[in-house]
Amino acid sequence: MEYKLCDDTWDDNERQAIIQVMDSNRFSMGEKVAEFEKRFAEKIGSKYALMVSSGSAANLLAAAGLVYSGKLKKGDEVIVPAVSWSTTYFPLYQMGLKLRFVDIDNRTLNIDTKKLKESITENTRMICLVNLLGNPNDFNTVREIIKGKDIFFIEDNCESLGAEYENKKAGTFGLIGTYSTFFSHHLCTMEGGVVVTDDEELYHYMLCIRAHGWTRNLPENSTIYTKSENDFYESFNFIVPGFNLRPLEMEGAAGTQQLLKMDRIIAQRRENAAYFKSRMKDISGMRTQQEIGSSSWFGFSVILQNELAGKRNMFIKAMREANIEVRPIVAGNFTRNKVIEYMDHSVSGELSAADEIHDNGFFIGNHSKNNFKEIDYFIDTIKPLL
Repeated sequence: MEYKLCDDTWDDNERQAIIQVMDSNRFSMGEKVAEFEKRFAEKIGSKYALMVSSGSAANLLAAAGLVYSGKLKKGDEVIVPAVSWSTTYFPLYQMGLKLRFVDIDNRTLNIDTKKLKESITENTRMICLVNLLGNPNDFNTVREIIKGKDIFFIEDNCESLGAEYENKKAGTFGLIGTYSTFFSHHLCTMEGGVVVTDDEELYHYMLCIRAHGWTRNLPENSTIYTKSENDFYESFNFIVPGFNLRPLEMEGAAGTQQLLKMDRIIAQRRENAAYFKSRMKDISGMRTQQEIGSSSWFGFSVILQNELAGKRNMFIKAMREANIEVRPIVAGNFTRNKVIEYMDHSVSGELSAADEIHDNGFFIGNHSKNNFKEIDYFIDTIKPLL
């Protein structure tokens, strides 16, 4: 038996949508991407959505949009949780921002709000909240912490499509939200990502930045630039330093089909999670992620504690021998990665919870279909080691 990190959410609908794109002979960003963006924004509950080439590209576009729009300036301090994926951090550093790492809550695996409050300095201008492994943050508490301060927050929601907090979709609480539609995520467009915002000016900046920094994709009534009547000139007119982060039409077409399955996929992941938690509740020496709001359960995290602390290698070996795919909990304590030497950063206090995750944590997959059998197989595999 095998227990994979993810399963395939595609069927003939996605394949037929891609064939239609191939037959159209239009492969670069066009009508199919625009249709997906419109439907994604409606589904999530945001005014604007921009599809990009990956979730990492979504974070880069968000960071660049914030700097070039003037909402942040180079050298501003951004608070980040100590546990996340690398491209939560890299775009912020690459856009000249200073990172301030804060410990996580060892139960929810999201930023520790008590330590967040203590970490704010006079230089703090933004908080990047990461909804880790499908789990929303405690947005009300964060709002109270920054109330009356010149600080805003954004959400890296790449792992948490469909998660909800007080009946509102995660990714729509901050000034910007980012998503990934990579193969192993909730919805799959091969590679792909999305940025959402309700801020029209920021949306227009990101329209430029996504495609080379040119004005071609701006609407006629843009809030950031008035186009001349010379269409020839405006086809290659650059106003901000941009990138090429555009998605393909095939990705947009597949994404539109995937959105039709989103509610079913999220519901099934929650059923799988309920079963996983029921099987884990009586196992001593292991704990799982504590839910905030309604998680969309990207995967199932396990942290070894008490009598099992320090014995992770034994469990990893057993799972690999049993063909159970297993991974670290994202990147663990990111400040323990060598790349941190290149980055302008500071650390607020101790990162003891992040260290615990780094040394004693792992996660296994959740699927878009019922995977109770795989969960049982995981339990049967680890029981002899307890």
